[in-house]
Amino acid sequence: MSDDRKVKIVLAGNPNVGKSTIFNCLTGMHQHTGNWAGKTVANAEGIWKTKDDVKVHLIDAPGCYSLEASSPEEEVARDRICDSGSQGVIVVCDGTCLERNLILALQILKHRQDVIICINLMDQVRRKGLEIDIEKLEKLLGVPVITTESSKKEEIREKLGKAVLDLLSEGDKNKAASKPSSEGYDSKLLDTPEVFAARAQSVVEQVVFAPEEKEDITLKIDRALTNPLVGFPIMALMVLIIFWITVQGANYPSDILSKWLFKLEQPLYDGVAALGASKEFCEMIAFGMYRVLAWVVSVMLPPMAIFFPLFTLLEDWGFLPRVAFNLDRCFKCCKACGKQALTMCMGLGCNASAVVGCRIIDSERERLLAMLTNSLVPCNGRFPIMIAVITMFFAAESSWKGAAILTAAILVGVAATFGATKMLSETLLKGTPSSFTLELPAYRKPEIGKVVVRSIFDRTLFVLGRAVAVAAPAGIVIWLLANINAGDASLISKIAETLEPLGAFMGLDGVILTAFILGIPANEIVLPIAMMIYMSQGTLAEVSDLSFFSELLCANGWNGLTAVNVIIFSLMHWPCATTLLSIKKESGSWKWAAVAFAVPLVMGVAICSLTAAMYRFFL
Repeated sequence: MSDDRKVKIVLAGNPNVGKSTIFNCLTGMHQHTGNWAGKTVANAEGIWKTKDDVKVHLIDAPGCYSLEASSPEEEVARDRICDSGSQGVIVVCDGTCLERNLILALQILKHRQDVIICINLMDQVRRKGLEIDIEKLEKLLGVPVITTESSKKEEIREKLGKAVLDLLSEGDKNKAASKPSSEGYDSKLLDTPEVFAARAQSVVEQVVFAPEEKEDITLKIDRALTNPLVGFPIMALMVLIIFWITVQGANYPSDILSKWLFKLEQPLYDGVAALGASKEFCEMIAFGMYRVLAWVVSVMLPPMAIFFPLFTLLEDWGFLPRVAFNLDRCFKCCKACGKQALTMCMGLGCNASAVVGCRIIDSERERLLAMLTNSLVPCNGRFPIMIAVITMFFAAESSWKGAAILTAAILVGVAATFGATKMLSETLLKGTPSSFTLELPAYRKPEIGKVVVRSIFDRTLFVLGRAVAVAAPAGIVIWLLANINAGDASLISKIAETLEPLGAFMGLDGVILTAFILGIPANEIVLPIAMMIYMSQGTLAEVSDLSFFSELLCANGWNGLTAVNVIIFSLMHWPCATTLLSIKKESGSWKWAAVAFAVPLVMGVAICSLTAAMYRFFL
């Protein structure tokens, strides 16, 4: 066969059957995979070169349950599967729940015969004590059937390569058997879903056997995790453990990184000066732009490098779908989609990434609800200020106590998400919640090495890169405001003085509000900005000792109320610039970005003001 022949093959299947893993294995690409439905929200395409030197244009279509599309993702999948321009379809099925997967496979076989059935996750099939008669399944379906395991990469490439080569060698016959393209697709030509379900059940009864009964421990785990009384405390405990590991593990590397990065300031200053630049320009670059960058990297990188892998391990294990199951009833009460629970969890890492992840929600109204309220759950960029304030004022003696308070704060953010979602669904975004199929995937042993690498490159460095991109110009702006005087004080001090009445009313002060405003590009720099203003310096201060910082804050009027309200305002204020831009891009309108800015801000101002009023009344 000529290796320059144009060959297009589509990967199809239900959500969460391992399509993306097989796609990565064949193409060598690194599409993000995860153990919950909805990860692939658009086509992924790559080139797969088989051992026989055939170049295959491989398309990983979004997961779907039926050719009768009920969502944008299923429409995309259907169009790809039914496209007569492709030379074949590989239907990936989860061997542990073959009956459900065969419903889609039978629909595809009704439409075209150039199909390969790939029964994946065979290691889990054996673990469940099941056996599948592959030869009989091939006879019943009339197409090739192969078996694969996600961990055996070379076997996947070999088996699928041979199957595709055999399929292409019969191309003319298969082409004749294929039906028109998706443009002429009519679901009425197919049998009803009930008929396909009955056929799938009949096939499975003939080919799947359980020679030895094994107690499925995962059912017991699921009964605990999805129990309305036990599930929520378990979820809170998991969050507590993750935060404790993150807080405990990030302190030392953050300190080392900070010292190393700040040592480069003077060489940078000297280097710029050697080019003939003025003293002011050198200071703006070294002590303005670079110092902000150093703060962001040293404060943000270590906790992200710990948090993201831990979060991804829970994702790969299959914990996130159980979280969504528990929170589904809560979001239904708010007239929203249960999938918002998944995007809310994603927001703990990065709100901007979570906004993009809202594409997994089919309804435009419910997708907007998820995007507009996502920032009420703090992202990794807001953890530093919350952790620092909690440690200084409430948990200096115990990291477990600090993690517990941080977990409580996160739960407050979750409650605020419910409240804001309910409010928006009754006002700007009225409507009825849509139903959706929530799949609880089988528990899987995460691949530790892959998780670490993927978390670092796909998440940690990606998020850090975006933060650095907005922090650099912010550093210049902050330096200018701190070094340009208006009368007897700098511009930044004048802004803080102007905001002082509002800050005092909220139980904060003008300096804190100014720091939050200038921290829009990156929340990591809020505390350094506040410290700079308190110390009347023209650059961000180079202080990493929390005891010194605590004394400085107390000397400037901070007390328990201030600390509590700073935590509350960290939870509820405008999203960062990157998140706002993501909302505008995903919604297609600045109007919704403005709403996303206003909703948490109004909530934060109101709650801080109420807390301050109660404090003054009782004390």
